[in-house]
Amino acid sequence: MSARDWIDKDFYHELGVSSDASDAEIKKAYRKLARELHPDANPGNTQAETRFKAVSEAYGVLGDGEKRKQYDEARRLFGSGGFRPGGFGGFGTGGGGSTFDFGDLFGGQQQGAAAGGGISDLLGNLFGRRGGTANAANRPRRGADVETEVRIDFVEAVKGATVPLRLSSPSTCGTCHGSGAKPGTTPRTCPTCAGVGLLNRSQGAFSFSEPCRDCRGTGRIVDDPCTECGGDGVSTRTRTLTVRIPPGVNDDQRIRLAEQGEPGGNGGHAGDLYVRVHVTPHRVFGRNGNDLTIKVPVTFPELALGTTLTVPTLDDKVTLRVAPGTATGRVLRVRGKGIAKRDGQIGDLLVTLQVAVPEKMDDKARTALQEYLAATEGHDPRPDLTAMLEQRGGS
Repeated sequence: MSARDWIDKDFYHELGVSSDASDAEIKKAYRKLARELHPDANPGNTQAETRFKAVSEAYGVLGDGEKRKQYDEARRLFGSGGFRPGGFGGFGTGGGGSTFDFGDLFGGQQQGAAAGGGISDLLGNLFGRRGGTANAANRPRRGADVETEVRIDFVEAVKGATVPLRLSSPSTCGTCHGSGAKPGTTPRTCPTCAGVGLLNRSQGAFSFSEPCRDCRGTGRIVDDPCTECGGDGVSTRTRTLTVRIPPGVNDDQRIRLAEQGEPGGNGGHAGDLYVRVHVTPHRVFGRNGNDLTIKVPVTFPELALGTTLTVPTLDDKVTLRVAPGTATGRVLRVRGKGIAKRDGQIGDLLVTLQVAVPEKMDDKARTALQEYLAATEGHDPRPDLTAMLEQRGGS
């Protein structure tokens, strides 16, 4: 992204959030828009694809704490009236002074300038600071990180899976391989700046460096641009990756694929790809950390008299002995039948017993229950509550 975009574009508006939005609010807004606008969900819709790119670009800045800080500072300085793109007067010598076209300063920064120092480096050059490198315009710049989403079922999350992932994102141009020049040609060194990308200028009492106007700060001139990328060296394309989901992945967990994000600039490393995993709930099993959970309906006689239950696991089945007089809600633990993670830890299967009350009963069952009720008339199942009620009734 060019530094001019840091001033001209309103990334907060692009994501539909306020400038004081929290990181969580920004992430939530991006994920919602990304799902709605993704090319896979809008095949052939060029308007949605354009908005998807704009939203991704906005999140690439606002989703990174350091880039967001620099972006906010750039907007504060250059959008507040102190510095304005298009020029300002009297900066150095007298009141009328000459006019410096601030747009020239930002005209040639290539995508990824923020990752390489961004606006702080540009300001350092403007006011003559020499703390950074002498050729910040040409140093390698890391590409932006990219985030996407994938949905898998519960069993795949427990055991691990390999899933294909289709992405539409900026990538190194496949025609020119990032050079920006038409195949068979090569960029030439800019004669104006001798390939440095910067020119020194003086403005009154100040001296500063600015990107070369002829090469727009790249140090190179492309005489015959690549027809695919227009000389940028980057083009948007669709690619398919195979992603390995590790065993025991949690819902909403992010998996990092190193250097699978946007390409870097000037030979810099590509950014990372983060895959956010969504897990579809299972109709029988649940999860608590490394433990699998299951609720097993039982009858009152089974708990009162004791029984033997056969319970499924993800792979097979186990047999459990329920002791007489077991209370509803009791949790039985089956060792080693939970989730096995890559670090070797294996959880347990937690079986919760719950009394199932029949919605309808025939006459025979109803009579049997009435006889049981009469036989246990002297048994109070809630003695503590009864004692409390008697105390309050006596007072």
